[in-house]
Amino acid sequence: MNEVDQWFIDKAHPLDELMRQVRAVILGADGRVTESVKWQTPTFSFQGNIVSFNPSKKFVSLLFHRGAEIPGDHPRLEGDGKLARTMRFHSPDDLEAGRAELEAVIRAWCDWKA
Repeated sequence: MNEVDQWFIDKAHPLDELMRQVRAVILGADGRVTESVKWQTPTFSFQGNIVSFNPSKKFVSLLFHRGAEIPGDHPRLEGDGKLARTMRFHSPDDLEAGRAELEAVIRAWCDWKA
């Protein structure tokens, strides 16, 4: 069991299953992605921090630390700050609808940083 698995057990978050599904999509998008717990939440990395869970009780929120810099057009990345962007999923159906874009964002980061 790794530290992220332990985080899920310890948190017992109300959206645990959806968060685990999002985690699987992120890790499955590109084999170069690794995971750890940083800032008290699961964080996914490749040549820098890509995205962290930003836990909410109403939806699964992802914080892309440098989302504004990720190459490509990614309409589900929200925000107008200098660097950070967010992406949210409200249900398994919403995740399925946004799966291709989430995978594309992860691959775009990895290709950019490779």
